[in-house]
Amino acid sequence: MQKLQAGIHHFQANYFATHRRLFEELSEKGQRPETLFITCCDSRVVPDLITSAGPGELFTVRNVGNIVPSVTRGLVGGVSAAIQYAVEVLEVAGIIVCGHTQCGAIDAILQPERVTHLTFLSQWLAESAQIPRLIAERYGHLEGEARRLAAVEENVLVQLENLRSFDFVSRRLEAGSLKMNGWVFEIATGAVHDYDPVTEQFVQLGEPPA
Repeated sequence: MQKLQAGIHHFQANYFATHRRLFEELSEKGQRPETLFITCCDSRVVPDLITSAGPGELFTVRNVGNIVPSVTRGLVGGVSAAIQYAVEVLEVAGIIVCGHTQCGAIDAILQPERVTHLTFLSQWLAESAQIPRLIAERYGHLEGEARRLAAVEENVLVQLENLRSFDFVSRRLEAGSLKMNGWVFEIATGAVHDYDPVTEQFVQLGEPPA
């Protein structure tokens, strides 16, 4: 707690002090973020840091496994509410679903027996229960970390499809007023890969980290 309190002091004395007018404008005019950023709760994934985004630029939704509950499964909750608010009220221009390497949620999805004693977690991760089947069918030749990365990537793609199950998302996609991207963040290297639907591959964004 002392470290966090010291961090607050540093923020107020430095960043806030030099960006006071920005915060005043955000307070007066409200938020108009351009992007809805859906990612995992993992503390190693920091959206504003990864994207160099400032206050008011990202509308961030975080949950275990960066999951988007499909409307067809009937699970309505905070994630669905946030998506609707971002798309219909804030009118974001883009949605990014960002997974990451070394994801504990993916490990639990691949081996659900490991978390059967965690009732709420098991129920939540069931939203991605099709991942083990997809991995077995498409990536049976992979092992170890390569297989795990494939699961991370497939999970991102599943969530993009789940987004399409929201009628207000699909309408805007069809109208061309909304774009969706699937990213994977590599914790160890800092690299970010974006899914290219043409090549059906995740392609690295920006300059390769040194």
